[in-house]
Amino acid sequence: MVDAPSADRSAAVIGSGFGGLGAAIRLQSAGIQTVLYEARDLPGGRAYVYHDDGFTFDAGPTVITAPHTLTDLFELTDRRLEDYIRLIEVTPMYRLIWSDGDRFDYVRDEATMVEQIRARSPRDAEGYQRFFQYAKKVFDKGYTGLADRPFLRFSDMLAVSPSLMRLRADRSVYNTVAKYVKDDHLRQALSFHSLLVGGNPFQTSSIYTLIHFLEREWGVYFPEGGTHALVRTLVQLYEELGGELRLSTPVKGIDLITEGGRTRHRVSDGKGGQDTFDMVVSNADVHHTYSKLYASSPVAQRRTRKLEKSDWSMSLFVLYFGTDIAYDDVAHHTILFGPRYKGLLDDIFKGNDLPDDFSLYLHVPTVTDKSLAPEGCSAAYVLAPVPHLGRADVDWDAIAEAYGDRIIEALEVEMPDLSKHIVTRRHITPKTFESELAAFKGSAFSVAPKLTQSAYFRPSNKDSGIPGLYLVGAGTHPGAGLPGVLNSAKATVDLILSNGR
Repeated sequence: MVDAPSADRSAAVIGSGFGGLGAAIRLQSAGIQTVLYEARDLPGGRAYVYHDDGFTFDAGPTVITAPHTLTDLFELTDRRLEDYIRLIEVTPMYRLIWSDGDRFDYVRDEATMVEQIRARSPRDAEGYQRFFQYAKKVFDKGYTGLADRPFLRFSDMLAVSPSLMRLRADRSVYNTVAKYVKDDHLRQALSFHSLLVGGNPFQTSSIYTLIHFLEREWGVYFPEGGTHALVRTLVQLYEELGGELRLSTPVKGIDLITEGGRTRHRVSDGKGGQDTFDMVVSNADVHHTYSKLYASSPVAQRRTRKLEKSDWSMSLFVLYFGTDIAYDDVAHHTILFGPRYKGLLDDIFKGNDLPDDFSLYLHVPTVTDKSLAPEGCSAAYVLAPVPHLGRADVDWDAIAEAYGDRIIEALEVEMPDLSKHIVTRRHITPKTFESELAAFKGSAFSVAPKLTQSAYFRPSNKDSGIPGLYLVGAGTHPGAGLPGVLNSAKATVDLILSNGR
C-alpha cells in the first residue's frame, strides 16, 4: 500500500451508498479525517431499507458477489468481516423461468450446469464450456487487471486496447454468447447478467461476460439480516475508525476556495452548515454532482453538458410486498422472462413508451433468512426494467398501482394465489429514483455501460479540471453493481493516496 498522507488532510464523502462507504472506510483507514454526508435518514443510498408491519424490505441491491471487495475493507485495519456479519451462500444462484414453462437452475457447480445444458441441448454442452473459458479470459483481463485501476489518460486505454480487441470487446454480450450456444433460452440465460448493472445485453460490451466467471468463481451471497445489515456493518467499521456520518444532511452546494495557495472545497449543507475540506469524493449521481453540487464551476458546466448527451441506463419499477403465508418453494433469486427478449429490450432501451409486457426479477430473501418477516410469512420484492424518464413520458403516479397489480398476477405462476395473500405492499418508480436519489432521468444505474462509455470514456475517478474532486459509484469506472462500486472506491482512494491529496 502507498504510504498514507498526513493526518491533517480532510475529506468529505457525498453519499453513503456502497461506493461512498467503501471510499470513506479506505480514507479513514489511511488517516484522512472523513465526514460522510447522507441526504436520507438512513445510510445506504440505493441500499436503503423499509420496515412495514414486521416485514423488512431491502430497497435495492440484493445480489452480493465478489466478497473479497468487502473483506478487503476490514483487512485494511486487521479486522475480519466474519466477526461483524455472516454472508450466506445462495443456491441456486438464480432460477430462470420462461413464459412457456421452461425452467433452468443457474448454479455454481460446473458439472450440474453442464448436465442441465446437455439435457436440453447436447450440442450446447461443449459450447457452454468454451464460453466459460472465454469468460475466464475476459475476467483475467477485464476484472483482475482493470476493475480497480483508474483510466485517467487516453494512453491508459491504448495500453489495454490490444488485449480488449483480441477478446472482441466490440461485440455485445448477447452476440458473444450466441457464438457459443444455439438454444434460444440458453442464450438468454447466459446474457441477462448485464441487466444487473443497467446494460442492454445487445449493446453492452462482451467484457461483461466476466460476470459469469465471477459468480462461478466466488458464488452469490446474501448477508444475514439483509443487505441493509451489511450497510450498517460498514457504517460501524467506519465509525470505529473515527469517521463521522451525518444523516439527513443533504449537500446543497460546493464552492472552490483558495487557502494557503491550495484549492479547497467549501461544503454547504441543507441544515445551514458549512465546512471546508481538502478534497471531495462524490458518490452522488454523477450528473447531480456536476449540475447541482458544483453548479458554479465552468468545468462542471461543461461536464454537465457532455453527460446530458450520454446514453443512460434504464430505470426500474420495484414492488415490495409481504405475505401472510410462507412461500418456501421458490428460489431466493428468480428471473421470469417475458414472451419477448430482444423486442422487449429494444422497447426499454430505445423506445419511447412503456412496453405492455415485462420481464421480472423476483427476490424472496425469507427463503434464506426467516428473520425478515413475521413467523409463517414471506417478504419479497420484484422489479421490472422500464425506460428512464428521458425516454418514456409515463405518468407513474397514475399507473403504478395497476402496473403493480399486473406484476403480481404474473408472479402467480411461481407464487400461487399471491394476490390473496399480500398483507402489505409499497413501490418505487423512476420518479422515486429522480426525486429521492437525484438520479438523472430516473436512471437506476447511471451512465449506460457501453464500450464507448467505459474505462477512459466513462466519467473519471479523478476530475482533471477540478482539483481535489473525485468520483466513486456507478457513474465512474468500472461501473454499477456491488463489485463495481466497491472497486471504484479502491481505484479512487488509491489515486488520492498516490497523489498525497
